[in-house]
Amino acid sequence: MLRTYLIPLLAIAGMVFAVVTVVKGSKPPPASPPVIEPPKAPFEAFVAGSGLIEAASQNIAIGTPVGNVVTKVNATVGDEVKKGDVLFELDTRELAGELAVRQTSVEVAKATLAQLKAGTRPELLPGQRAKVAAANADLSDMKSQLEKVMKVSVPGAVSEDDLNRRQFAVASAQARLEESAAQLALLEAGTWQPEIEVAAARVANTQAEVDSLRVEIDRRLIRSPIDGRVLQVNVRPGEFAQAGVLATPLMLMGTVNPLHVRVDVDEHDSWRVKPGAKAYAYARGNKEINTPLEFVRFEPYVVPKKSLTGDSAERVDTRVLQVLYQFDPKQMSLFVGQQVDVFIEADPIQHHDQPAATSPAK
Repeated sequence: MLRTYLIPLLAIAGMVFAVVTVVKGSKPPPASPPVIEPPKAPFEAFVAGSGLIEAASQNIAIGTPVGNVVTKVNATVGDEVKKGDVLFELDTRELAGELAVRQTSVEVAKATLAQLKAGTRPELLPGQRAKVAAANADLSDMKSQLEKVMKVSVPGAVSEDDLNRRQFAVASAQARLEESAAQLALLEAGTWQPEIEVAAARVANTQAEVDSLRVEIDRRLIRSPIDGRVLQVNVRPGEFAQAGVLATPLMLMGTVNPLHVRVDVDEHDSWRVKPGAKAYAYARGNKEINTPLEFVRFEPYVVPKKSLTGDSAERVDTRVLQVLYQFDPKQMSLFVGQQVDVFIEADPIQHHDQPAATSPAK
């Protein structure tokens, strides 16, 4: 008897339990409140966009014109620097050694030019005149001996070889006299002007080489291109600084007073954004941190939208109009590279009824 009623009752109870469980499970869970309440637009009609904070000068990636080892880093993150301040230095030992050699060459060239401009030393003239007098005396002596030999009338008294030697001696003495006289004339005339010009050109050439080396040494001093703040430092002494465009810049800097917000506005809403329209920026995660924005300009070229992470290889979604606004960093304490939600006041969208199509006249 018990078995007859117990099993059906248990089956019915199981079915009831299953139905109740299914009914309870099919109810949608209550919507949980958001962890962070999103900001609300302060305008009745608006265009919303995602903004990225950047320096007013745009973010400047500092590079180096030549690859070399870094010897000194002069700037740290957050430093305020002036235009021309040295940010970091590269190794210049090889160039410094070559510069010392070139500077010595300049001094030698200048000394040679000064010597030529000074002309002939007066002390050299008496000695050269004495050489001319001696050569003239030798020539007279050789001519006298030749005349004596030629006056001998006894046949065979003077051999033909002796006569030839005396004639050659006279010719040699004549040549020595002419050479000494030419040297004396050169000393008396002083320095030749073309020689001075050549020496001056040599001085200019060596000085240009020195100036070129100094420029190369100065290129190893990486300077700030503007007045601004150092935002990133990704180089250390002893590291090799590579030239060219890098995925991670050696240093990042920019002007941070004021700050700019680059807002991406979808191309479908771009026509609703007017120059000078009011706009507000809200910090991500805290709607209480907000500030009004001041219109700066439109970027005149519509570009593919990116996810605004600052990465150079971002995903392209659609095309957007970029609008630049500015704000005083004292009004909202945010950092370069931070994302914000931006609401721009716009005219309300007017919906116009389309006229009904009419059938053509028969």
